[in-house]
Amino acid sequence: MILAAGKGTRVRPITYTIPKPMIPILEKPVMEFLVELLRQHGFDEIMVNVSHLAEEIENYFRDGQRFGVQIAYSFEGRIVDGKLIGEALGSAGGMKKIQDFNPFFTDTFIVLCGDALIDLNLSEAVKWHKEKGAIATIVMKSVPKDRVSSYGVVVTDDEGRIQTFQEKPSVEEALSTDINTGIYIFEPEVLNYVPSGEKFDIGGDLFPKLIEIGAPFYGLTMDFQWVDIGKVPDYWRAVRGVLNQEIKNVPIPGKQVAPGVYTGLNAAVNWDKVNVRGPVYIGAMTRIEDGATIIGPSAIGPNCRICQGATVENSVIFEYSRLGPGIRLLDKLVFGRYCVDKTGAAIDVQSAALSWLIADSRQNPPDLPPKESEEIARLLGS
Repeated sequence: MILAAGKGTRVRPITYTIPKPMIPILEKPVMEFLVELLRQHGFDEIMVNVSHLAEEIENYFRDGQRFGVQIAYSFEGRIVDGKLIGEALGSAGGMKKIQDFNPFFTDTFIVLCGDALIDLNLSEAVKWHKEKGAIATIVMKSVPKDRVSSYGVVVTDDEGRIQTFQEKPSVEEALSTDINTGIYIFEPEVLNYVPSGEKFDIGGDLFPKLIEIGAPFYGLTMDFQWVDIGKVPDYWRAVRGVLNQEIKNVPIPGKQVAPGVYTGLNAAVNWDKVNVRGPVYIGAMTRIEDGATIIGPSAIGPNCRICQGATVENSVIFEYSRLGPGIRLLDKLVFGRYCVDKTGAAIDVQSAALSWLIADSRQNPPDLPPKESEEIARLLGS
């Protein structure tokens, strides 16, 4: 099962129009990498709970045929005035709803959060889970001691049995350096401890219950790459990691036209009249005008227009963006009408009357204003 019902509030403004599992890593949704990983390890029946912007996920993945798997969806919410209103039931509540509809979880099953890039050996994890006779297993990852305060810490005994949890403890108070990655292996009977028709969370409600009753509940520490897209800075690091080829199993798409420089189909660039320093990805049907500068790691989506004299450095530009002449973007993310810095702070370009600098490439270019404003200086980071 892939958990995909959350609103992704910490990744706004991207999740205003894109559900978190659909956030693209160089044009490919995060969830697609998870589907591929599941298929590689023989998991070809996938249930997905959806709520916020559910149709975006369903319309992309459909029944899973083109990905070599079968996919079904469980919608959590209701219709008000003809509109779908998402009302997530919590990660465990979502599983219970599916099971109450018709028992789907009839054998050992894996649960993955739909917003992380992982290269985990799922087969090895399931084998360990079964050998332990566990009803539930958390796949954990060990992190440096100075980073434990950013995660949920799991404390186990010498046999791997889970004793307790610490939610983002201080470095001094942390009893372990093993963290919860949101990857779980369950037996169907675990759902006996989840109430029907109620909002119920795996971490906050189900796991404390399993500890309380003394269930065979284990934690397995594994060495694997785990890139969580929980916040805007996490997304920033993920894109940088792919461009720098630091993240396994996530190749840079397109054609390499120069060292570290990749383009999609029919990108319009006069390479003799622009300054492009990789790693850089330029999407299909994007035009880079003469005199522009692109300094990596940077990713520019498809159908964009980077006007003459513009500079893009260490930035991520989503599709259909137009960057006006002379603009300088350093450490920025441009998504629709928003310009976001790498801490997650966002400027609404339209509200700030900056559409002449950043706009939709499908619109006619706006007229330039007579002079710069304080908002412009703030946008450019000067």
